[in-house]
Amino acid sequence: MSYFAGVANSALSIYFVVFAIAALGYIVGGFSIKGISLGTAGVLLVALIWGILVSYVPEFSIGNTKIVLFDAAIKSKFSLISGLGTALFVTAVGLIAGPKFFRTMNKSSIVYLLNGIIIIALGSITALLFLHLDKNLSPEMAVGLMTGGLTSTPGLASAKEAAAAVAGTVSSTGALRDPDQLVAGYGIAYIFGILGVVLFVQIIPKILKIDIKAERESFVAASAVKIPTPKGNLIKLDKFGFFPFFLAIALGCLIGAIKIPGINFSLGKSGGTLIAGLIIGHFQHVGRIDCRMPKESLNFFRELGLVLFLIGAGVPGGVNFIANVKVSYFIYGAILTCVPMIAGFLIAKYAFKLEIFNNLGSITGGMTSTPALGTLIQTAGTDEVASAYATTYPIALVAIVLATKLVIMFA
Repeated sequence: MSYFAGVANSALSIYFVVFAIAALGYIVGGFSIKGISLGTAGVLLVALIWGILVSYVPEFSIGNTKIVLFDAAIKSKFSLISGLGTALFVTAVGLIAGPKFFRTMNKSSIVYLLNGIIIIALGSITALLFLHLDKNLSPEMAVGLMTGGLTSTPGLASAKEAAAAVAGTVSSTGALRDPDQLVAGYGIAYIFGILGVVLFVQIIPKILKIDIKAERESFVAASAVKIPTPKGNLIKLDKFGFFPFFLAIALGCLIGAIKIPGINFSLGKSGGTLIAGLIIGHFQHVGRIDCRMPKESLNFFRELGLVLFLIGAGVPGGVNFIANVKVSYFIYGAILTCVPMIAGFLIAKYAFKLEIFNNLGSITGGMTSTPALGTLIQTAGTDEVASAYATTYPIALVAIVLATKLVIMFA
């Protein structure tokens, strides 16, 4: 086997692709048009383009050397990268929000929970409406478009479990039940799902002519909470805070793996690591071991996790996009993103009276959009917005997991 063939069939080629996509993505994301930029989501755009390209040319030969760009084995590596990125990002968000999350829980927090439920309910109703109007649309494709439009990988995983039980049967609309349609629909809608929310949290403050600096100062002042310092001589194991971070991920994976009997529901890696991060961030120590982390370390893990997540999800999404895309499906996916997002924002603004940063933070949580939270933090200039995300995200996660199962089971 030649040198290039060895590279093509080893993890080295994955390393090259991942970091090349990341580098190009930051170049794309750095361009700004009238103050609007993709930011880190530029990485997603480059990853999707790469996925589309390799869907046309999954392998090629140079002489007698076959170079594989994408196959099942490589796809599994991207899945691993996406999972690792999710764990890093969500854990960092949990640890950032943890010190204030439980200390600020009060009756007003119910609006975040309601907003999360409303957003998922609107997405589910919209998907059911498309099923009723389009007789060629299968329940699996509809649910795939919904989970993609709401950028919910746990929702997709839950739907795949439910779809496996009815595979090969015929739905009430006469469509053949095909679990592969789920992933295809997810990939089609996911593109707009990510980019739509990322752009929304940047455009809305401009449309409303928000003074970001003044709003940030007011928001930070209103969000001020006294965080008690742990008493006693605590032991700090490392100056970067790696111990509490890795402990939160490990604990989160255990929490996420717990399944509720009967409904086969689990929080998954994203929900579990968020809860673990919130708990460790709240208590700040385990016994005599100091679990406080430097802000710089948390910001680093948050950004790194986001980049890995976007690459790991974006490349396979690009591969699935071309093979299954229809203009109508793309439109459905865009609507499934816009209707819950815009309606949720208006309800939070006029019914719940949430100010702009808490409103948008709640929207990113309700849409389960980790990339949009990263963009909102950059737009707002403060990571305090993570609290609204962290409050809304868990209920939205539970709601979409249950919603996808119900649509699959009863469609």
